[in-house]
Amino acid sequence: MLQPAFNVNIINRSGNPLPHYATNGSSGMDIKAWLDADVILQPLERTLVPTGLFIELPEGYEVQVRPRSGLAIKQGLTCLNSPGTVDADYRGELKVVLINLSNEPQTIRSGDRIAQMVMQKVEKINWQTVDIINETERGTGGFGHTGK
Repeated sequence: MLQPAFNVNIINRSGNPLPHYATNGSSGMDIKAWLDADVILQPLERTLVPTGLFIELPEGYEVQVRPRSGLAIKQGLTCLNSPGTVDADYRGELKVVLINLSNEPQTIRSGDRIAQMVMQKVEKINWQTVDIINETERGTGGFGHTGK
């Protein structure tokens, strides 16, 4: 298995195993729920699910919290703010906003894999105010414009 590029400090209060890469080619690590009791999400209901994880990201990086495809297709559960961003200076508990988009109540249990996280490098923008920007073939066409 490929070795991580560097160490990231983590506190795990959940008792669940630490997030890890399932395969050599995995970009994300599954995040598990840490609950005192099962949560039953009714159709179109949303909730904030704790994980018991606290991370200390290096400056210049973020963690993106994304839905798990299997959970979405099998149970209709997905992340609302996707991808959710965990900033490098955030030190609170990692929590996941889940919504039930199915027609049936869905149960979330402690230890269930509820999302995945991907660490990304973040580039900072230095704005330059100008009067004109370069033209492109696409121009101002948006929202479906490129799928002619």
